[in-house]
Parts: sequence; C-alpha cells; structure tokens
Amino acid sequence: MSEDNLAAQSCTPCRGGVPPLTPDEAEALLQQAPGWELADGATRLERRFSFGNFAQALAFVSGVGQLAEAQGHHPEISFGWGHATVSWRTKKIKGLHRNDFIMAVKTTELAEAQEGSG
Repeated sequence: MSEDNLAAQSCTPCRGGVPPLTPDEAEALLQQAPGWELADGATRLERRFSFGNFAQALAFVSGVGQLAEAQGHHPEISFGWGHATVSWRTKKIKGLHRNDFIMAVKTTELAEAQEGSG
C-alpha cells in the first residue's frame, strides 16, 4: 500500500500528547483531499457536500456515521435539506492528525459513490 494513498489507509489510535500537524504538514496532506479546506488556523478540516434532497443528505450522514464507527474516529456533522457539512479534527490533540485526512478522503469517496448510485 502506498504511503500516499490515504483512502486505502485506516485510522490509528491517537492518544493525547502527540503533537498536532503543523500548518505546513496539513497543507501538504490537503493536496490529497480535494475540496476540503483548512479552518480555525489549520486545526480543522471542513467540507460542504450538496445533495438533491433531504433523504440523500440523511443517507450520506448515516454513511459517514457508519464509517466513523468502523474507524473509531468521529466528525462534527451538520445537515439539512440537500446539504451536509463535515468537519474533522482530533479532539485529543486539539488539532489535525493524519487520521483526519484519511477520514476526509474516505468521506469524499462515500459522497462520490452515493452520487453514482442515485
């Protein structure tokens, strides 16, 4: 498995005391997560997704929830009719970890798969 293929990777347990990614490290990983933006001084990743209706947005949110449970890494999510905003941040280190970028790429893949199915 390529070290650069974030989608093929799984989250690793993150314990407190690990330093968060620096802004430069976050910017480098961001290149592998098109559509995502750094927020709050490069301590959070965020992306808004659009859907055709409420049911599609809800299905996406449910899929992200299942993915989060499977990986043991959980986002902040807000959604409504035709949209969902997903935010990744590693709370234990009050910033970004490689896991956040892994999950961002997996979240994008989930959204793209949903678009293709409907």
